[in-house]
Order: sequence, then structure tokens, then C-alpha cells
Amino acid sequence: MSYGENEPARAAGPEGTASQDDGIAEGAGAEGSAGDSSAGGAGGSDAASDAQRLLDEQRDKYLRLAAEYDNFRKRTVRERSEAASRGQAELIRHIIDALDDLARFAHVDPDAAEARTVVQGVEMVERKLLKALTNAGLTVVSPEDSSFDPELHEAVATEPAQSPEDDHVVSRVFQPGYVFNGQLLRPARVVVKQWNG
Repeated sequence: MSYGENEPARAAGPEGTASQDDGIAEGAGAEGSAGDSSAGGAGGSDAASDAQRLLDEQRDKYLRLAAEYDNFRKRTVRERSEAASRGQAELIRHIIDALDDLARFAHVDPDAAEARTVVQGVEMVERKLLKALTNAGLTVVSPEDSSFDPELHEAVATEPAQSPEDDHVVSRVFQPGYVFNGQLLRPARVVVKQWNG
């Protein structure tokens, strides 16, 4: 009987020992996992700092690019404005001489000047002015006796044509048109012949 009584105690002993070993193993496992998590936390902080550094670099690049674009836009607007002013100044430079001649004829003594002289002077100024503007890129559209072109001409009236060949031919020009460097400033206002058969 004493043997049987001692047997459960012995059986309990190894189980208690095993449970203590299991507790030690669990404690060691917990420490190991805690150590792993602390190591992972250090690695995570390094990754976060790398990501923050990359983000800061990209932000700096973006800010520099935005500043460069803003400077480029302002410079382009300024250069365009300066180019327009230079173009206008160049055009005025072409017509200054004609304006001087016109001023001379505008201030002559009407009692001392003959009408023929004034008319000849104004014609001379007109030729000089047209020459200067033509050199600057102006083209006069005066399409008398040519075919009607709706892109350059504006028909303000029609008149009967004497033959089919004269259909859609400009008979008279009320007002000449002007093209400047390929851009239509004003269409020529014309009378067009129309064949009615």
C-alpha cells in the first residue's frame, strides 16, 4: 500500500517538473519574442526615417520645380510684352517720315497754297506711307476685275453680269482690304457681278 501511495506522488512529481520546465520554456519564448519585437522596432524606426528623408527630398524637388516654373511663366509673359512693344515701335519708326510730311501739308497757309500743290503733297504722303507699311508686312487688297474670294472680300452689293464669264467677278471696290503678315485685318468691300442667265 505504501508503494501505491507513493506512486501518485512520484507521478505528480514528474508532472510538476514538466510543468515547471514548460513555464521556463514559455518564459524564454516570451523573452525571445520581446527581443525580436524590440529589434524589429529599431528596424522599423530606420525605415520610417528613410521614408521621411525621401519624402523631404521629393518635397524639396517639387518646391524647386514649382519655383522654376513660376519664374519661367513670368519671364515668358515679360518677354512677350517686350516683343509686342518692340514690334509696335518698329512699325511706328517706319511711318514717322510720312507723318512729318503730312504735318507739313496740314499746316500750310491756305491762302498761299494752291489746291493742286496740296493734292500732290497728300498723294506723295500716301505713297510714302503705303511703302513704309508694305515694307513692314502690309498688303492692300483691291480686287477689281478679279474673282470674288469670300475669305478676303465682302460683297456689299451685286449687279448684273453681261456674260457668264463675268459671273462672281468683282466690278467695283468700295473699300480696300488689308492683310498684315498673312492675317486679314479687314476684308475688301466690293460689288460683285452676278449672271442670271
